[in-house]
Amino acid sequence: MRADELLKIAVEKKASDLHLRVPNPPVLRIDGALKPQTDWPVLYNKAIEQILEEITTPEQREIFYAEKELDFAYSVAGVARFRVNVMKQRGSISIAFRQVPFEIRSIDELGVPKICKELILKPRGLILKPRGLILVTGPTGSGKSTTMAAMVDHLNNTDSRNVITIEDPIEYLYTNNRCIIAQRDLGDDTKSFSTALKHALRHDPDVILVGEMRDLETISTAISAAETGHLVVGTLHTTDAPQTIDRLIDIFPPDQQQQIRMQLSLVIEAVLVQTLLPKREGKGRVAAFEIMVANTAVRNLIRDKKAHELHNVMQLSAKDGMQTLDQSLAGLVRQNIVSLEEALLKSSNPERLQKLLAYQQTQQTKPHQF
Repeated sequence: MRADELLKIAVEKKASDLHLRVPNPPVLRIDGALKPQTDWPVLYNKAIEQILEEITTPEQREIFYAEKELDFAYSVAGVARFRVNVMKQRGSISIAFRQVPFEIRSIDELGVPKICKELILKPRGLILKPRGLILVTGPTGSGKSTTMAAMVDHLNNTDSRNVITIEDPIEYLYTNNRCIIAQRDLGDDTKSFSTALKHALRHDPDVILVGEMRDLETISTAISAAETGHLVVGTLHTTDAPQTIDRLIDIFPPDQQQQIRMQLSLVIEAVLVQTLLPKREGKGRVAAFEIMVANTAVRNLIRDKKAHELHNVMQLSAKDGMQTLDQSLAGLVRQNIVSLEEALLKSSNPERLQKLLAYQQTQQTKPHQF
């Protein structure tokens, strides 16, 4: 079976991922669960090598055989784009495809918190330039790229900005509308996130999207860019807002951390943490979100080395658009969208989530006083 045929079937079955690994049949991830396709033939080395030939250029294969790793984007006309990773395992080739739809879904369609519309647009006007750092975080496969694409698309349809994205690889493709958008692919267009970020600053950007803030140099440059009149949107693989703040600071040497803590307290605009859960009825997944928006209390806690207290502020700041992940999970359980068991698996503090649900249940059953 040819690669394009496999990918078309994967899209028809609404799979988010396709895994090819010997000696097994192809495996699809559907609604978060891995499903071996036992009616398809078992794959052996020759078949996977043939698929690799079909989807790569000679230059890409040269890189793969030299480095044993390869990331790139692949398109099937009229079907979808895919983020592809190829690696060696036990001497054989393993290929993973992640579907990236051609169409960018809107913030409203995705159910992303509406405050993301305000965050990507702040500030507006002819004199004020966008400024600050917005972080979209969560585990691999939680939809961070999809959320960021929706935010950029909303900006593109709403305001006029110069946007530069640095991605590994490029996933969603943007068409200029009100914005002008340049997309740089790690490998083809630039050698590293940090190098691309430095050079992007000389390209008169208003907004810079960094696909992954993975090292000290990239994070340091991103914070500096946010300080000097740019809006930087980046991703991290963290599971809550306090951990995100600590991860950014801890990557720096100890003698620099207090200075970075001060800088971060001034430039951070928001942290959006997301995770995906299977819906209770068994079809599809739904996202839960933790939202931290930088108000005075949040900035003070970051500056004073008290990131562990951020959840207390978030719990009490619904009027500012904030919520903890546990509050979001509790809402999904109460609405019968996800099961309690799934919510507890995604919570960083299951005991706290159960107490929150018990408290909310108590409040609902209290008699009204007139």
